Amino acid sequence: MRKTFPLTQEGRHPDRVLEAVKHEIRKYLKRERRRDLPEGVDFLDFDCRCGASKDTAEVVHLSALMGILDAVAKAGATEAYVEVLAKPGVRQARPPGTSAKEEHPAQLTDVPDHTAPAPQDPAA
Repeated sequence: MRKTFPLTQEGRHPDRVLEAVKHEIRKYLKRERRRDLPEGVDFLDFDCRCGASKDTAEVVHLSALMGILDAVAKAGATEAYVEVLAKPGVRQARPPGTSAKEEHPAQLTDVPDHTAPAPQDPAA
């Protein structure tokens, strides 16, 4: 999808127009993810660009797309350019000898599980 969305509309609040744009993008993503995957493809990945115009659009990650749209709207732009292109994705195997638990910070043993302050002695 390559589209320039108007962010202002006569008789509609700008926040509602922005929500309608986000809804259309989410609907497109949902429709693309429902398609059958080609042979040898594990998932669909998306290349995204977003900005106030086609010339100023920057490459962004899919998870940051809605935040960038919010920033464009808050900057006072009257339109937003959004480009979302589906591409095949293949999962990469982890290198031998590594596990997800070793790399995740929540699984580290040197970090305390509970950070609440110690109870105070009432006799003091």
